[in-house]
Amino acid sequence: MPDSPVGLDVPALEAYLRRTVPGFTSPVEAELLSGGRSNLTYLLRTDGVRWVLRRPPLGGLTPSAHDMGREYRVVDALQNTAVPVARTVALCEDPAVLGTPFSIVSHVDGPVLRAAADLNPLSDAELADIAETLMTTMARLHAVSYAEVGLSGLGRPAGYLRRQVDRWADQWRRVATRELDDLQTLHARLSAAVPAESGAAIVHGDFRIDNAILGTGRPAEVRAVVDWEMATLGDPLADLALSLVYRDPAFAPVLPGGAASTDDRLPSWETQAQFYARESGRDLSDLDFHLALGYFKIAVIAEGIHARHLAGQTVGDGFDTVGQAVPELVAAGLRAFPAA
Repeated sequence: MPDSPVGLDVPALEAYLRRTVPGFTSPVEAELLSGGRSNLTYLLRTDGVRWVLRRPPLGGLTPSAHDMGREYRVVDALQNTAVPVARTVALCEDPAVLGTPFSIVSHVDGPVLRAAADLNPLSDAELADIAETLMTTMARLHAVSYAEVGLSGLGRPAGYLRRQVDRWADQWRRVATRELDDLQTLHARLSAAVPAESGAAIVHGDFRIDNAILGTGRPAEVRAVVDWEMATLGDPLADLALSLVYRDPAFAPVLPGGAASTDDRLPSWETQAQFYARESGRDLSDLDFHLALGYFKIAVIAEGIHARHLAGQTVGDGFDTVGQAVPELVAAGLRAFPAA
């Protein structure tokens, strides 16, 4: 009987694959790739083929952020676009199979730059090229016609920014482990100044350097963008601003070893924004609100991770530093969007 890593019942998975995937008969070897600040990710090996299975975390305090069907359908819709994604294999939304919904896609070979140390072998010029390629890839995502790829039902672009402010305030109430007056101040400031949307596009919702698989020996090549569980239709400037916020060193404690996105050898967020503007042609003159919203969102997500850690519901190491990032992220949000 195959061994089952934490969070995954391999015999039940094999039975599902025999029923679902034509020609599947082989046993599966599975290993946990990432305990995840969000979804759990496993590498599956079977008959010379490698797949990746994703499932929600063991403790789902922010359930809307772990929609496996959403992630899978977006990746499936982007198969033949300018946005590089993995090949889709199977989606199971029946919790009777593994106790939770899950998705399976092809494994894409290539390095992922998660921690600051992962950047050490790369030159400054290579890091600049990677940052530029990532911003170009994001701009190309925002240029995809969601209607043409069948994603018109993915979300409601009108009112997106207002719903984001309200949604992350609600998520804070779900996951908060402490009182944080500055967070309430930031929420009130955002709520009172929600602008009209700058446009409507497919937004990734968590676009950063460690959510991209790069080319082996060609680090400026993006082979696949991953982690689409928060994708929706919304304001592309909010998607951009969130990605730029990940450049702030305040985010570093959220990932073990320091988040690669915060490394000071990467181009500044202002330079990265210009990479995006050049490719997209969008006006970036009014990003303050979007940057503050990005800080607000990341602070709430970090608090959710911290809450799961305190409850013993995280898998892997490096979760003990996440909670200390929350007040710093909120403070950065207040600086990004000062009171009028």
